[in-house]
Amino acid sequence: MEGSERKKAIQDFTDLEIYQLALDLAEWVYQVTAEFPKEEQYNLTSQVRRSSNSIGANIAEGWGRYTYKERIHFCIIARGSLAETKHHLVFSHRMKYVSDEMLGTYSVKHKNLSVKLNNYIASLHRLS
Repeated sequence: MEGSERKKAIQDFTDLEIYQLALDLAEWVYQVTAEFPKEEQYNLTSQVRRSSNSIGANIAEGWGRYTYKERIHFCIIARGSLAETKHHLVFSHRMKYVSDEMLGTYSVKHKNLSVKLNNYIASLHRLS
């Protein structure tokens, strides 16, 4: 196997694919919510931004913990934040702040991250 085909060793949480996906998702949410009505700035906009940012933050916090059990715990919290973000975007769609196309884009991002986060949690269970 050539050097470019080898997987990069994970040395930090920033090397985790789930972290990178969470970061991309939060960035996407920030871009989408920039178009929300001004009256939602301190309500829905703030809530969905916080929940989306919390996904990556909890993955990072879990990485910094000492045991696999603690890492699993924070990944489960990240999974909860991912579900919370989905709720906020479904509600935003209902309120017509998010188009059908944007909700579809989010759904793909959500499913991809959800599957990979669940696989990561399962792998940590096997290690613990």
